[in-house]
Amino acid sequence: MGELRRGWASDQLIKAAQDGDADSIAAVVHSAHPHVRRFARHLCASPQDAEDAAQEALIVLYRKIGTLRASAALASWMFRIVRHECLRRVRRLTDHDHDHDHALGVGRASSAEDEVLARLEAERVTEAIRALPDLQRRVLIMRDVLGRPGRTVAETLGLSVPAMKSQLHRARTALRLSLLDAANTRA
Repeated sequence: MGELRRGWASDQLIKAAQDGDADSIAAVVHSAHPHVRRFARHLCASPQDAEDAAQEALIVLYRKIGTLRASAALASWMFRIVRHECLRRVRRLTDHDHDHDHALGVGRASSAEDEVLARLEAERVTEAIRALPDLQRRVLIMRDVLGRPGRTVAETLGLSVPAMKSQLHRARTALRLSLLDAANTRA
């Protein structure tokens, strides 16, 4: 099992890194870097978020490789860290918007019950967005959550503007249906 897995570090190198060997840790981080960046570019809404998430994931890898239980789990572990970082960045943006609205008195909850219901609804929307296919999710987040211009979204994702609009329409439709279905099951 000491073979290289598509450019990831060998099991032997990962084991040495887990045991605290500084050169091995550096080598594992270096070999993981292109894969982590690729994960981040596919998962995050913007190139800047992808770069930030990749850097954060590599820092986590450097600091916590000793906690990794099996060397074969490195790729899935890194994928989860990158996914978490991308989602955290989207949540931070939407929380900032919510805080801004709240400071302006917009959408203020009239009771603790209303606040709980608003949070549950936000969680439903987040889950529905997560369930979208990768490209639709990225288009929807970039266009509707981050408010990026359509042409910018298309260029960032390597799509034509009509293809981006088609993906956005599909994402909005799927999201609407998912939320209607959730509302109907609650009723």
